[in-house]
Amino acid sequence: MKINPVKGTNDYLPEQTALRDRLQETILSVYRAAGYNRITTPILEDIENLDKSEGGENLNLIFKVMKRGEKLESALEKGDYKNLADMGLRYDLTLPLCRYYAANRAHLPTPFKCIQTDRVYRAERPQKGRLREFVQCDIDVLGDSGSDCEIELIATTAKALLKVGFEGFTVKVNDRRVLRAVLTVCGFEEEKFDSVCISLDKLDKIGAEGVKKELLEKGCNEDSAAKLLTLFEEQVTLKRALDFIGEECEAGVRLQGILENSLYLAKDRYNVVFDLTLIRGQGYYTGTVFEVALPGYPGAIAGGGRYDNLVGKFIGEQVPAVGFSIGFERIFGILQEQGMSVSLGGKKKLAIIYEGSFADAYEAAEGLREEYDCALYLKPKKVGKLLSNLEKSGFSGFAYAENIGEIRFFEQK
Repeated sequence: MKINPVKGTNDYLPEQTALRDRLQETILSVYRAAGYNRITTPILEDIENLDKSEGGENLNLIFKVMKRGEKLESALEKGDYKNLADMGLRYDLTLPLCRYYAANRAHLPTPFKCIQTDRVYRAERPQKGRLREFVQCDIDVLGDSGSDCEIELIATTAKALLKVGFEGFTVKVNDRRVLRAVLTVCGFEEEKFDSVCISLDKLDKIGAEGVKKELLEKGCNEDSAAKLLTLFEEQVTLKRALDFIGEECEAGVRLQGILENSLYLAKDRYNVVFDLTLIRGQGYYTGTVFEVALPGYPGAIAGGGRYDNLVGKFIGEQVPAVGFSIGFERIFGILQEQGMSVSLGGKKKLAIIYEGSFADAYEAAEGLREEYDCALYLKPKKVGKLLSNLEKSGFSGFAYAENIGEIRFFEQK
């Protein structure tokens, strides 16, 4: 039998797990302090829900669960290969949240502010930064269409990132309705908007000429492509984008308020900028979208947006909704690279080493547990080796049970 985990998944050593736990606890403490309540949903969802969720490219990455027993045999006998699966593993936490809200809204407050920190699954090609099983940390607001929701989500997510040790990051903000207005002015056909956005998203990688070439290959009008790219000949501020549109844009005015208030709350601890090329891959986003970029690291460490139509797929009426998700695996990997230990606050870990009665040693340790997390270890022949391993595992120090008051801290702590 194989001892390694399945590709795209990870085992974590105790010190790694301790860091992951502490990161989640720190993020949760910020979210709870802001008045959000944690919920949980199953990892399994009905395959119909997943297929109709407008999850963009993620719909091609669903882990499907085949029918069982007679239902599977019947489908195979009929050659009905498209309907072999009736469930799938969730690819994010947003679709399950919308189903949850649709089922439980009679028991939930309006607006409903919630937290989800849980595992999700995507049938990715495993590589650095792309796992098949990973954790997301989400906060969402359902039932409120006001722009204050976006301002609060940005400020709260940024506070969580600051508290776990990130500095100098940038929150990028856009609104899909502003981008669509720009594309309309340029003369692109509406049915090609999504395709144009996919090419525009590559602007920083392939440059203006590369984007133009790709648009022409897709059959877009050359004048439209040229007009769009003139906008990017210098920095695209929100004012420039709105001037380019040339008429009053309600979404643009709303976005201006979000940017101004978010910058005010940032207090120079992080930056908040408008980014017209920010698109986000999920098709369910309807308005504001945002991402967090960290200097020196490719990709985003957090992202989200407004998805006002997704709950309506379940109940037939629109429910405004917006959320922000921290890429937990990204921040965990970065903090590990930076050499962060588990010391993000909380109680220190002590080892209590005993020789005689375990019951007496346990009772002695209980006297310290209000102030410290205490683990009991039977005294080995080579105490030095035990202490070395404990230090590597994140323990702050140790004490002998027979002299419980004399705590010896490791120097590096």
